Amino acid sequence: MPEPSSATPDQAVELLVEVFYADLQRLARRERGRVAAPAETLGTTALVHEAYLKLARRSVFTDQAHFLNTAALAMRQALVSHARSRMRVKRGEGRDAVDIESVDILAESDERVVALDEALGTLERVSPRLARVVECRYFAGYSEKETALALGIGERTVQRDWVMAKALLYEALGV
Repeated sequence: MPEPSSATPDQAVELLVEVFYADLQRLARRERGRVAAPAETLGTTALVHEAYLKLARRSVFTDQAHFLNTAALAMRQALVSHARSRMRVKRGEGRDAVDIESVDILAESDERVVALDEALGTLERVSPRLARVVECRYFAGYSEKETALALGIGERTVQRDWVMAKALLYEALGV
């Protein structure tokens, strides 16, 4: 992780985003590549820029893992916010049951994205680490290795947590 010793907090965030911009673009592109209706969702650059705006408000990161974890959360918040604003326009549509294995975050209905976000909020109250694993693996599209790095845990722990998180989310979603 770059150590901008004489940089202001704002400059440090800019430096971090610059250093990790390619990674953020790759993650956003991975999610964007799954889009069924590209015109109806955030584009790759828009998703990265939304994440940047949230990251810029944070200003201080303790290490690379902290930065990557915060980036994953920022992407989740941007995707859910976009889905919620689209839902406000639709009005009156009911929510469908969500199968986390088959849900494609950008291609699925806005109702499913919001239902998953609400279930994730419930999971976070039970186990914050499991919720962070879901944010990294699902919303940010991180691999097991990237998730382990972002959370400062082992890859095997990520694997176990991912299985447990999916089981708890299935239960919360009634799937």
